[in-house]
Amino acid sequence: MARPSEAITQQIESLRTTIELHNYRYYVLNEPTIPDAEYDRLFRKLQQLEQQYPELVTLDSPTQRVGATPLTEFFQFKHRTPMLSLNNAFEATEVEAFDRRLCEEIATHAIEYSVEPKFDGLAVSLVYEQGLLTVGATRGDGHTGENITHNLRTIQSIPLRLPLENPPVYLEVRGEVMILKADFIQLNQHQEKKGEKLFANSRNAAAGSLRQLDPSITAQRRLTFFAYGIGVLEPPSGTLKRHSDVMTYLVSLHFPIAKEHQIVQGPVGLLTYYQWMMEQRERLLYDIDGVVYKVNNLSDQIRLGFVSRAPRFAIAHKFPAQEAVTQLLGIDVQVGRTGTLTPVARLAPIFVGGVTVTNATLHNEDEIKRKQIMIGDFVIVRRAGDVIPEVVAIVPEQRSVNVTAFTMPDYCPVCGSHAVRLTGETITRCTGGLFCPAQRKQAILHFASRRAMNIEGLGEKLVDQLVDHAIIRTPADLYKLGIAALSQLARMAEKSASNVLYAIEHSKHTTLARFIYALGIRHVGETTAKDLARYIGQMDRLMMMNVEQLQQVHDIGPIVAESIVDFFAEPHNREVIEQLRVTGVHWDESQEVLEYMLNPEVQGKAFVLTGTLPNLTREAAKTLIEQSGGKVTNSISTKTHYVVAGADPGSKYHKAVELGIPVLDETALFDLLETQIIKPVS
Repeated sequence: MARPSEAITQQIESLRTTIELHNYRYYVLNEPTIPDAEYDRLFRKLQQLEQQYPELVTLDSPTQRVGATPLTEFFQFKHRTPMLSLNNAFEATEVEAFDRRLCEEIATHAIEYSVEPKFDGLAVSLVYEQGLLTVGATRGDGHTGENITHNLRTIQSIPLRLPLENPPVYLEVRGEVMILKADFIQLNQHQEKKGEKLFANSRNAAAGSLRQLDPSITAQRRLTFFAYGIGVLEPPSGTLKRHSDVMTYLVSLHFPIAKEHQIVQGPVGLLTYYQWMMEQRERLLYDIDGVVYKVNNLSDQIRLGFVSRAPRFAIAHKFPAQEAVTQLLGIDVQVGRTGTLTPVARLAPIFVGGVTVTNATLHNEDEIKRKQIMIGDFVIVRRAGDVIPEVVAIVPEQRSVNVTAFTMPDYCPVCGSHAVRLTGETITRCTGGLFCPAQRKQAILHFASRRAMNIEGLGEKLVDQLVDHAIIRTPADLYKLGIAALSQLARMAEKSASNVLYAIEHSKHTTLARFIYALGIRHVGETTAKDLARYIGQMDRLMMMNVEQLQQVHDIGPIVAESIVDFFAEPHNREVIEQLRVTGVHWDESQEVLEYMLNPEVQGKAFVLTGTLPNLTREAAKTLIEQSGGKVTNSISTKTHYVVAGADPGSKYHKAVELGIPVLDETALFDLLETQIIKPVS
């Protein structure tokens, strides 16, 4: 086998340096400077050269981050200096006492502190000898940890070689391994797809990933490392006089550190930083459970020393716990503004996330089954910031024989209407849309909206007052309003009240399509409402149709048909419709059902309108196209079938020509639509 030339050796070294530089820019700085495809090309080139010259493969090569054989066990590693834990503070008075005690110890009136987030991950130690990563270990008991070097080498943000021409003889970097929030969500989604157990939180996921015997599994978990200190540096550096100097030095070695790291003065500075980090917590890319305060001067750190298991010069100020264990006493069902039935956990009171929690969301019936939650279980409750508390998991070992299963009710707990779960959905919904008090405001707002009954002036604030004062309960009550009731409401003078009443009266004469859309039937939008009105012709006929008959209407499938049948099967909804008719709401109806046999050149095809047509408004052209089974969209794409162009068509016309899409004028549009055949159904 031919020995590699000096040029090949230099090429391999150059590739390794370049790839590690791009790793640093991507994983640490989050500022990539080359496309992924170019990075992949460089990496493949290095792999090919190393396969061709295996004697040149080194442990610090980027290709060696993944590929070590699975271990049968982890070996122990003794730390040269102990990795001690920090004492905790939970109250401001404890922080003030900590500062006061240190001031007395070092005889000063004010102390400068280095402050940083307290990562919620797994503490590790990285040993570099002559600039090369040789050992990575867990904290363990503080004196002896587990050698997990193979797994730590898979983390892209950890340098395999220090970027120094004259590296220290021995350097031990200490920091935290964790999973970013977005990566944790993806990991659990992946676990769920594989049918495997979900991780309860990101800390457990990081710890479990680092203790995999197979490094290739660890590599798939997208772990991240942040440095926060140095355990050993040989020879010592005379330039590192403060902890903030240490952090700057770590950055120069291409280690990521928390960008939120600051220098503050005294207890006021400490507590101000604590409050700021509490506010930033939910915006961070990673989980933290508090902040860490360290005396910045390293000489003062040495002078203050240690107690048995913790340094005296540092303390962790913990945030209120975000997770706690309590008992699930029962499950109530709440009904949302759109009729969604949501199971809510009734809990034994527990202090979590800074407040006492007695209720938590359970999301839906499938989530309850997936998490195997039973009434009477002890459960883990999580509250993060202002997020609604949720039940994360059960505590299986605390389950008693007296637990009971939960079943989603078949009836709405608010109005008694049927509750249904449509095919393919995870949500159970109340069908009493026009009647249900929980949906009252939303139903009325939709009913009055511009594309429905078009009652101008009936906005959210007015509807809130009308419902909150029990003046109206259903859309039919709108047509019973008088000037006296309206003018007494806040921000509603007599003139404004008269305008609203005029709009209500004017809305009585509508179209069947608008009325169907105004009812707020789930899955029935404007287009579907138009199809129903055009095909069926009469409201009473629509209310009597079954799922099979409805599916004969253009573009209506089983889910939409089922939703329509469920809506009209509810007596409350029929009653409100009848009340609306009694108050004078009316529309023109057709006495015969029409079946549309559409030209395939129109049915299901996408049209784009541009410019001004000679005789048709844009809305009229849209209606004609939809009546023939076509669809009108706003933008041109390769999925557009026709562009209808009038005077001054603009850029859409030019794009259509560029893409080779047929362009029709008004005459050509009429010619196309005239092929439609309409015949009555016997």
